[in-house]
Amino acid sequence: MKRIALVAGARPNFMKIAPIMRALEPYAGSIEGLLIHTGQHYDPEMSDVFFSDLGIRKPDKFLNCGGGSHAQQTARIMTAFEEVAIGLRPDWVVVVGDVNSTVACSLVAKKLQMQVAHVEAGLRSGDRSMPEEINRMVTDSISDLFFVTEPSGETNLLREGHAPETIHYVGHVMIDNLLYQAERLAAGGAKDLPFAPLKSRYAKYGVVTLHRPSNVDDPQALRELMSTLSEISTRLPLIFPVHPRTRQRIDSLGIVVPETVNLLPPLGYMDFLNIWKDAAVVITDSGGLQEETTGMGVPCLTVRENTERPVTADEGTNILVGRDFVRLRAVVADILAGKSKQGRRPKFWDGKAAERICEILAKA
Repeated sequence: MKRIALVAGARPNFMKIAPIMRALEPYAGSIEGLLIHTGQHYDPEMSDVFFSDLGIRKPDKFLNCGGGSHAQQTARIMTAFEEVAIGLRPDWVVVVGDVNSTVACSLVAKKLQMQVAHVEAGLRSGDRSMPEEINRMVTDSISDLFFVTEPSGETNLLREGHAPETIHYVGHVMIDNLLYQAERLAAGGAKDLPFAPLKSRYAKYGVVTLHRPSNVDDPQALRELMSTLSEISTRLPLIFPVHPRTRQRIDSLGIVVPETVNLLPPLGYMDFLNIWKDAAVVITDSGGLQEETTGMGVPCLTVRENTERPVTADEGTNILVGRDFVRLRAVVADILAGKSKQGRRPKFWDGKAAERICEILAKA
């Protein structure tokens, strides 16, 4: 029986792994899929509900490697995963995304002469100051199979010299998960969500997420951005689930946030999806949310100077506004005036990417 280790560490990883685990179920007689949780991001209070939200079982192995600097965390993950990999001897190690767990487990697997498949391969922002960009580049440099989400991924990998037969344009497992969870909400899954009543307060609202160091670690940038959001909220109330680091920066700078900007704790996947899917606009610096908003047709304004997901801007609903807060206010005003950008789902963002991945892995 073929053994496949599916590695995840940060919460967005599990949203990508979940569809693959479901798609592996028909192969139960020939493939054993094992879920490895590195513990890079771990909240014991949210763990059970998070896996329940995603409709997947608890991990087969939990490595408990959270915290520390990038180097410390990567080293701990490598040490812990090496022991697990030697014990399991998987035929394939499947990594997703661009977090420290992705690159750490890829390096260990290749040192142990194991084959590595990278899901969401080939994405490039061109910004090497982003830790994620380094993780993407290193992982792709040693992977054996590449599953890409958009044309730019294929183009980048070919330019970097990878063999065409190893590159597979399959679509996006994040969108698989999004459509799956949206169906659950439509079937009545929202009624017991803790923050569902918040939506009923407003006829129209926006959603904000911020966590990039370029936005939250620079005091002047954060002050300007929060001032802009406060101004926008006088016309459009904002719901802002706050990343812990962002909350700490806001508090330490003594930034006064008006009641029209609703600061919330981090939300579970379903709770957050239930809120942002009906938003008039999403303002974010997240990579995954750029894609998910395109998947659901929600206007997205990305507060970054670059994106490793250009298809969301070329074909989807995403607009890169950068650090131009005058433009941010102007685009929000256009959206409120009924002038939203019209986008569409890219090729293969149809909810079946994981099925394509498993079909390829079964033959590999």
